[in-house]
Amino acid sequence: MSVSILVVDDEPDVADLFRQRFRREVREDTYVMHFANSGDAALGLLSDGIEPQLIVILSDINMPGMDGLQLLGEIKQHFPDIPVMMVTAYGDDERRRRASDLGATEFLTKPVDFDALKAQLRQLPRAAD
Repeated sequence: MSVSILVVDDEPDVADLFRQRFRREVREDTYVMHFANSGDAALGLLSDGIEPQLIVILSDINMPGMDGLQLLGEIKQHFPDIPVMMVTAYGDDERRRRASDLGATEFLTKPVDFDALKAQLRQLPRAAD
């Protein structure tokens, strides 16, 4: 059974990178990848409903308009059960603390270690088949 991952990042090459690194899992119907290029676009997708079951949101922190920490706050207010992993090139302690305080389940630094990320994704709960 497939499950969905939502990647939120304003850089277009990030979507291409995730498509490339998850190509096998997508082909094998393990994951369905969804992409949003802003916090507002991500909230729109969440409001419309993402199918199949959404198991995680991976969000960049530094984005124009609504940044990733603001998005995290909105997600946790409206969709509190969805795990959110924050991704950033700037892994400073203040951002980690703020992300943790807002409910982030993980804080990943760029460049993303995709093997480690895939291992973490396999540990996320899924609805019963």
